[in-house]
Amino acid sequence: MPPQLPPSVPRIRLQPRARKSPLQKCRYATAVAAITPAPSIEKLTTSVPPLARYPPSQPPSHRPPEFRKSQLHRQYTSLLRSTPLMLLFQHNNLKSVEWMGIRRELTTALRKVDGSRAAEGRGDADLAEGIKVQIIQTGLFAAALRVVEYFRPDLQPQAQSHHPSDPATQSSKSIPNVRPSPDEPTFSHGLSRAAHDAVMNKKLTHALTPLLSGPLVAVTFPTVSPQHLKAVLSILSPSPPDFPAPSRRLNPGYHDRTVQSGIQKLLLLGTRVEGKVFDVEGTKWVGSIEGGLDGLREQLVAMLSSVGAGLTNTLESAGRNLYLTVEGRRGMLEVEQKGPEDGSEGTPKEGPSKAP
Repeated sequence: MPPQLPPSVPRIRLQPRARKSPLQKCRYATAVAAITPAPSIEKLTTSVPPLARYPPSQPPSHRPPEFRKSQLHRQYTSLLRSTPLMLLFQHNNLKSVEWMGIRRELTTALRKVDGSRAAEGRGDADLAEGIKVQIIQTGLFAAALRVVEYFRPDLQPQAQSHHPSDPATQSSKSIPNVRPSPDEPTFSHGLSRAAHDAVMNKKLTHALTPLLSGPLVAVTFPTVSPQHLKAVLSILSPSPPDFPAPSRRLNPGYHDRTVQSGIQKLLLLGTRVEGKVFDVEGTKWVGSIEGGLDGLREQLVAMLSSVGAGLTNTLESAGRNLYLTVEGRRGMLEVEQKGPEDGSEGTPKEGPSKAP
């Protein structure tokens, strides 16, 4: 047989790619330049700051932030700085059922106060939801109190050179690539090393320190309201006649055995009002202010008005007395000058009567 030849494979003719002319390249570059704007002068003269290696809500701290004690310390520090009125009670092993009953009766009394204030047209009539009762740890609360009272972040020395994580540091600056340290003076939060050294290296005592012993309960108020304070004292520490307990007819739930058992285990220690410490008598004085803060403002305005009126009368008395004296003397002189003329022109003078 003749040899079989393989079938012929068709050849694929490749066409060369068309080359762009220099004119077309210039057109493409012109289009790109027209779309892309030129950088501004600020971008040419400044550089992007480096990113911090920690979240802004959790900077490096002297205390480990993942521990529960550190978070409680931050919570107590924020509570002391944001709460203008705080009541402190000492509790003695209250049960959960007793706490539930006390919170229920306290919420009921506070809502009644809000209702009365809303009927009077007060703007801040919704305060019952912001009044909280919580158990605090005495040691951590005392440490947070020292930080709030004696640590001043604005007086701490600042760092001489910028840290790599500081946004004020430009990225073009030659800086070492290191992680931020808790010992940096730029950190001045409550858990920083500066706050720790400011309050732990000295024997600092606060007026509230003698009360911080044993198990404590804090009743916090979002604002200073003597009316709400009176309601809280009437429930947690009743003392007639100024702070009487609710009657059984108006509030029968207050006289339950569990509620009364829990109230007997609470002892009022004192109050912190606007950074000032008050004892039990001072607390009752704040709660007994008639009309709340508005009534106190009215009393202050009345007192200042009376003082101003008295001062005005005192200053005007000298001029008034001088005016009256001058007017009186002038009248006397006019009478002396007109007296003889009026006597001569009037009725004749009567002579001595003769005896018959």
